Amino acid sequence: MPTSEKVKRALFDVLPELNDGVIIDLGSGWGNLIFPLASKYEHCHIFGYENSPVPYWFSSLINHKKNLKIQRSNFFNVPLQDADMVVCYLFPKGMEELKDKFEKELRPGTHVVSHTFAIPGWDPKTVIEVNDLHNSKIYLYEVPS
Repeated sequence: MPTSEKVKRALFDVLPELNDGVIIDLGSGWGNLIFPLASKYEHCHIFGYENSPVPYWFSSLINHKKNLKIQRSNFFNVPLQDADMVVCYLFPKGMEELKDKFEKELRPGTHVVSHTFAIPGWDPKTVIEVNDLHNSKIYLYEVPS
């Protein structure tokens, strides 16, 4: 499900500043978020992981960003230890399953940005409610030390 323009604008208004580092988009889909992320964070290494073949193929085909790599992979099998920020727009069950992976693999200080669905049991640093049709929420987390 692509991110709406209204949500994307709200999300980019609150993303943390990073001058370098690794940003991972879990479920990068058609590239709706991953390409703007690569533009905003041009000095970072951006990785998009998408398991569905058609969105992966499409986004890979149009990728001309030097700092962006898109891979076809089940993101549950992708190591997250090097991430400085993780971005995801998934579904409640997926967020529940990722919670354990995040707690095992993410370093303290890593930013996690989730569109619409919260990480169960985690307290967000900030919650942004977007004035759109669904009153979408953006959850900003920082892994505690």
